[in-house]
Amino acid sequence: MNTIDAVILGAGPYGLAAGAHLRKIAGLEFRAFGEPMSFWSTCMPAGMLLRSSWEASHIADPQRALTLDAYRSVNGNHMSAPVSLERFVEYGLWFQRAALPQLEQKKISSIDADSGAFRILLEDGEEVRARRVVIAGGIGAFARRPAEFSALPASLVTHTSQHRDLRQFRSKRIAVIGAGQSALESAALLHEAGAEVEVLARIAQIHWLGWKARLQRLGPFAKLFYSWTDVGPAGISRIVSAPRLLQQFPRDVQDKLRKRSIRPAGAHWLSERLKTVRMTLGVQVNAAQETSGRVRLHLSDSTERVVDHVILGTGYRVDVSRYPFLSPRIVQQLRLVDGFPQLHDAFESSVPGLHFLGAPAGHTFGPLMYFVSGTRFASRLLSSHLSKNRT
Repeated sequence: MNTIDAVILGAGPYGLAAGAHLRKIAGLEFRAFGEPMSFWSTCMPAGMLLRSSWEASHIADPQRALTLDAYRSVNGNHMSAPVSLERFVEYGLWFQRAALPQLEQKKISSIDADSGAFRILLEDGEEVRARRVVIAGGIGAFARRPAEFSALPASLVTHTSQHRDLRQFRSKRIAVIGAGQSALESAALLHEAGAEVEVLARIAQIHWLGWKARLQRLGPFAKLFYSWTDVGPAGISRIVSAPRLLQQFPRDVQDKLRKRSIRPAGAHWLSERLKTVRMTLGVQVNAAQETSGRVRLHLSDSTERVVDHVILGTGYRVDVSRYPFLSPRIVQQLRLVDGFPQLHDAFESSVPGLHFLGAPAGHTFGPLMYFVSGTRFASRLLSSHLSKNRT
C-alpha cells in the first residue's frame, strides 16, 4: 500500500484551514476527509448568530484572500455582524470549494498505528496509509451531560448540540441549564418560537460581553486591551491571542487565563431578547427524575420544577479518548492532561506524527484554539512544520 504524507480528519474551520495551507506545500501528498461544516450545519440551532466579531470569524487561508469580506463581495449576499449561522455555513462551504476542492466527503472509521505510520480505515472499506494524521475532529464528541441527568432518556433531556430546529418545542415548558452563549441563545430562540422557558444556572449573575464595544470608543487605544482574535477579556485578550507568549507563563497561570477566557458568558445583544425570559440564578439541579412523561427537577434552593423537556447548555469537556475513530492502542499511548493531549511544536502529540487542532489543543496553546480566529495561528504553524519535516 502506498504511504502518503498526511491525512486530515475533519472539515470544519480548522480542517479546512489546515488543508488550504497544506495544498501550498510543493510535493506534499495528502488527503482530507469529512463533511464540510457538518457540526455547524447540524448541531447548532437555526437562527443562531455568531458571538465572535466579524474580523475574528474569517477562516484562515495562506493568502488571506478567502475572508468573509471576499465571500460577501463575490456572492452579493447581505451580511453584517453578528454573522448568522446560516451565512457562516455558506461561507465555509464556499471556502472549501475554493481552498480545498479535493476534500473527500467520506467518514473515517478508525485510525491505528502501523509500523511507523498510520492505517486509516474509511467507512466504505478503503484503507489509507499515512505518515502523519491531522485531527480536526471538532467538539461534537465532547458534549457535557451532567450526572444528574444520566438516567433520563433523550426524549426528555438533550444537549444544545442535538437540536437544529427549536420550533418543535412551541407551547412546551422548557428548562435550559447553563449560562453560556449556547444556553442563553437557545433560551432566546425557544422563547421566540413560543416555548415557556426558564434558565437555571449556578452562577449568581449572567456575564454579558459588552466591554469591548465600550472600549472601542477609545479608537486605536482599544487595541491595547483587545486583540482582533476577540478571545478573552480586556488585557488578557492580548496575551491569549499570542500562544507563544502565553506559554511563557507558569502552568497554573496559563490554566487560569484559559478558564477566564472561556467562562460562561453571553453576547451583549442577547440581553434584550431575554428580558422577559425567566432566569433563576445561583441554583443547581440536585436531582432529576421522570414523572408521567415529564421531568421533575429538584433544585438546591429546595424548590422543584416540572417541565416537558430539559435542554443542557452545559458546554463541552475535552477528552480525546472519546473520539470514536482513535484505536485503543493509540489512546493508550497518548499522554493526556484532563482529557487534553499534551502537544509539542506544530500540535504534535506524544504519538509521533499524530496532530490535534482546535479545542483539544487548548491546554497547550490556550483558549484561542476554541475559536475560528485560532485557525490562522494553527494552520501556519502546522504547515510550516510539515514543509520542513516530510518524514
